[in-house]
Amino acid sequence: MRYGLVVLAAGFAGLLTFSLLALAIGTDYWYIIDVNKDNHTGPDDLSSHSGLWRIIEGANRSSVIPSFTANMSSLSETEKQLLGLHKVVVIILPLSLVLLVFGWIFGLVSSLACSPSLLVGSASYFLFCSLFTLTGISIYIKYSNQAMDEFQRVVSPESLANVKVSFGWSFASAWLSYSLEVATGLLLMLAARIIQMKGHYDLGVSVAML
Repeated sequence: MRYGLVVLAAGFAGLLTFSLLALAIGTDYWYIIDVNKDNHTGPDDLSSHSGLWRIIEGANRSSVIPSFTANMSSLSETEKQLLGLHKVVVIILPLSLVLLVFGWIFGLVSSLACSPSLLVGSASYFLFCSLFTLTGISIYIKYSNQAMDEFQRVVSPESLANVKVSFGWSFASAWLSYSLEVATGLLLMLAARIIQMKGHYDLGVSVAML
């Protein structure tokens, strides 16, 4: 396998993983609540979708999720716990995005230097970044499940029969970004291995010529 193709694939994957995570963080389709309109007799559309920063209700109503501005003294313990989980998510995922920028630069320098040790370091860095992304996604899943449990506790089973909940394409974009972070790390590991094997081959040829 050619070294140039591997590092090119790693660079493309690294750029794509950044783009997908930025898209996920900036869009509002992490969690979707779809209310069956056929069984809803009220004038308002009760369906909603939410991202990391705001909730879009109906056609044009939106509200910011008050993770850092809410008056904690007026909240129940469950609400405090939910906001706490949400705070962790909105800190970890943007941090992972920033780390990816440095990882891409480090990977580019390592690839141009053709240094196995630098390539391994870059690969380890990307795999480390992927842990941040995975942690953020996992905590968001826990946050969503707890929010849904609380919602089910206060809403009648008859009303819930008309409600369908699902994770949206923003959530899927974050998952894909995580997968590509891992792939980038593995490709950089492969590039380091190719350089090492080439070095051993060149050394063997030189010894044979002697």
